[in-house]
Amino acid sequence: MRRLLLALPFALLPLAVAQAHDDHDHDHGTLGAHEHGVAKLNAVLDGNTLELELDSPAMNLIGFEHAASSDADKAKVAAVRQQLEQPLKLFGLAASAGCKEDAQELESPLFGDAVKDDDGDEHEHEHAHTHSDIGAHYQLNCSAPEKLTQLDLAPLFKAFPATQKINVQLIGPNGQKGVETSPAKAMVAF
Repeated sequence: MRRLLLALPFALLPLAVAQAHDDHDHDHGTLGAHEHGVAKLNAVLDGNTLELELDSPAMNLIGFEHAASSDADKAKVAAVRQQLEQPLKLFGLAASAGCKEDAQELESPLFGDAVKDDDGDEHEHEHAHTHSDIGAHYQLNCSAPEKLTQLDLAPLFKAFPATQKINVQLIGPNGQKGVETSPAKAMVAF
């Protein structure tokens, strides 16, 4: 899939880390690290196109990070993949915006994908304590994007209760911002 808008330099977008220190979790500002309970979401609204890119430790979504070997583990991975294949059920978008899915891409070593190392090279990990992540990239086309005033992450938090915080980086018609969301603060304004 062509990574049209998300190729934008999100690294330049300052995330509101100050909010993280208002909570009494000991985050220590390790946003880039694999942290259980914390996920990242990049959201870009450009014209009629809404792109969403979710990156989460597998622990938040599946409940484990090891390769699924038992039938129960394989069933759990399949069920989570099926949930992730339905972005319009995970992300609350105004129905009046008329958003329809154009494309999606799901990546995780638990889905049978090769793991990328720090250099971006793909290879299989043989480590017993591999930190597995799940990446989901969605491209939606919205017939009335001006009706998209907010993104509700409550359905995502409800579907995956081990996710306690989602750090959102958003670029929309009103500029760019970083927002920290939680089950109690799940709404992000565009």
